[in-house]
Amino acid sequence: MRAWFTPWGWTYRPVSVVGFVLVALAAIFCVQVFVAIDRHSHSVSDTLYGIYPFVVPTLIVLHWIASKTAGLRS
Repeated sequence: MRAWFTPWGWTYRPVSVVGFVLVALAAIFCVQVFVAIDRHSHSVSDTLYGIYPFVVPTLIVLHWIASKTAGLRS
């Protein structure tokens, strides 16, 4: 199986189509959540508190997937 991600510093970089699709889906979801939450927020802190429960778990799951499908550096 080809690696989807490769280690890149303290994070991971997509190196396959599947990796790029996962990153794009996560980014689209996070932007959509931001726009929906920000539309009804009254302040910056409202927006940050509103997006936190959606964005952070999304990025944690993306990082977990990347760590499990990363190729080892030679």
